[in-house]
Amino acid sequence: MKPNFAAKINILSIVYIKTLNNITFETNKAQALKKAIFFLFTIFVFSCKNETAKPIAKPVDGHQLELKYAKGFSVTDYSTFKVLNIKNPWPDSEKSYRYVLINKENAAKTTFVKDEFDGIIINPIKKIVVTSTTHIPALELLNAEETLVGFPGTDFISSEKIRMRIDEGKIRELGKNESINTEVLLSLNPNVVIGFGIDGNNKTFETIKKSGIPVIYNGDWVEDSPLAKAEWIKFFGTLYHKEKEADSIFNTIEKNYLEAKKLAQTVKNKPTILSGAMHSDIWYLPNGTSTEAQLLKDANTNYLWQNSQGSGSLKLSFETVFTKAKDADIWINPSNYTSLKALENSSSHNTMFSAFINKNIYTITNTTGKTGGVLYYELGFARPDLVLKDLIKICHPELLKDYKPFFFKPLE
Repeated sequence: MKPNFAAKINILSIVYIKTLNNITFETNKAQALKKAIFFLFTIFVFSCKNETAKPIAKPVDGHQLELKYAKGFSVTDYSTFKVLNIKNPWPDSEKSYRYVLINKENAAKTTFVKDEFDGIIINPIKKIVVTSTTHIPALELLNAEETLVGFPGTDFISSEKIRMRIDEGKIRELGKNESINTEVLLSLNPNVVIGFGIDGNNKTFETIKKSGIPVIYNGDWVEDSPLAKAEWIKFFGTLYHKEKEADSIFNTIEKNYLEAKKLAQTVKNKPTILSGAMHSDIWYLPNGTSTEAQLLKDANTNYLWQNSQGSGSLKLSFETVFTKAKDADIWINPSNYTSLKALENSSSHNTMFSAFINKNIYTITNTTGKTGGVLYYELGFARPDLVLKDLIKICHPELLKDYKPFFFKPLE
């Protein structure tokens, strides 16, 4: 019998007694008793039927998805369903999110306590909306690009496969990420929307959730190492029931990255590196704990601000930067400037750096897709092995002799 059977008998017994007491118009007590027993039996049968309809899922033990670097999410497999936990959706977040991932067959047989989860998602995903170009490579690597039905700012997408689907009208334009066209999105009726946020105060996402479409905050950009960001392909693998494929893809990326890092350590010379550029009298450059600084370290270079701390970009005066980096060997990523002339026009002070004089400046800005999207901002998170090899080729040209940089080009 069910664990709460005795409790039901007690309740029904009370109903039975009250029924007998209320039957005052019966002269035949035997008839009254028969009716009460019949009434009790009917309620009991009906109650038992409801009891076995849809059991509430109360998982005890589950298998954790293996993650080597990523800290912002976890997945627990309970055989008939999985629980996805987003731990760090934005910097210094005090809120986490939990989602159930379950197939249609098991969903029809299982009930979950509503307040315990932020969404119930039927997987594998058939239709998806993502909101950052960094989400695009995972879909393509997992051969799931056909599930993408909408994106805010399609011109920023560089992937040739995705661009073809956009041109065919299979992916709808959803406006800007800050103000997604909810009317179009709701008409697409995706299984899930993959969003990102800096603080969780996105009214558009709240509207989408109220319509019954789950929204998952993707926190790949919050991770503190290149390989941790790349490991979020396992997050998408879980959505598509492609955990093994995602694991294999990541293992290849990790292997390539670690081999390149090991190769770079064989070189004794460490070129000095300047990064970033000046805007409105403020020079913005990566702090020493950023993934950009980690990549430069793994490429065996001397990034001049590698010992700095903090979150976000460093904001320094020109004088501070020039004093320290005027003789830097290489200048990496001078913001969004696309030519030496543009860099000179922004400030004549830029021409005073040795890296400018020697034309040793390299940028990601000029490697774009058909509609102008910068490829690095789409693929760089997913393929840190390629980013690292680019930096090694630039900083140690005697290594990787047959390698051609994928993202970086010299500023001309």
